[in-house]
Amino acid sequence: MLKNSFIHIPGIGTNTERQLWDSGLSCWEQLESGNPHRIFPKRYEKIFAYTKESLEQLNNKNPKYFSDLMPPKEHWRLFPHFRSGTAYLDIETTGISMYGFEITTIALYDGCSIRYYVKDQNLETFMDDIQNYDVIVTYNGKVFDVPFIEKQFGNRLDQSHIDLRYILKSLGYTGGLKMCEMALGIDRGDLDGVDGYFAVLLWLDYQQNNNQKALETLLAYNIEDVVNLETLMVTAYNMKIRETPFYESHRLELPDRPEIPFKPDLATIDRLKKQIFGLSGSYYY
Repeated sequence: MLKNSFIHIPGIGTNTERQLWDSGLSCWEQLESGNPHRIFPKRYEKIFAYTKESLEQLNNKNPKYFSDLMPPKEHWRLFPHFRSGTAYLDIETTGISMYGFEITTIALYDGCSIRYYVKDQNLETFMDDIQNYDVIVTYNGKVFDVPFIEKQFGNRLDQSHIDLRYILKSLGYTGGLKMCEMALGIDRGDLDGVDGYFAVLLWLDYQQNNNQKALETLLAYNIEDVVNLETLMVTAYNMKIRETPFYESHRLELPDRPEIPFKPDLATIDRLKKQIFGLSGSYYY
């Protein structure tokens, strides 16, 4: 889809891009044979210059060139071209603000391998591992995960960043990651109802009571987030591509679900629900 896109060219919005498609101009390479689509000469020169540069940047595998030029809600266009260098990222913390709190766990998934990082164990190795990827995918990571990581580690994450919050919002899905998952038919099974605030309680239980099952439940939850991000990314991409003339040729198959190396401990979840909230059964925040 990226090579069919013109929206990254300054001055071209979705309406103009649609006009270009309707005129028969569907990809960058077509411009190399001249101006057969009767584009106004000055506009043609500008489009041609940008598409020529775009081809070079794509050949150089530089997603930042495109993500810096596109609004966040259009970053889905990068995904298929840079999928092999993409990582799905999510963090859990000791609190819901980045000020006065710390990262407890980080989950990283690249469509093949699952990696996880735990405070006071291997958290510091995350910054080395993330350098292996050119693109990161998060939900609300531009506001929370990435600034939190940069503040705690004192280093910038310079990867292109696809934040699904903006893309899903443009499709009409809001209310947070779990609400989007529910609306799109993703079932969390035994983790249904557990959210980021409960993840804080799991970490406290692990720290205060040395409850390894609490840590395993936290990691199962954290990894579930990143595994589901891949499904959401592909789903959102297919929904966006349906709005273009390229759906039949460009749509993607939903990914296979990997085996998550941890299982939630239902006894721990139920105990914390009863202890903190005085509830049994499912709950939602």
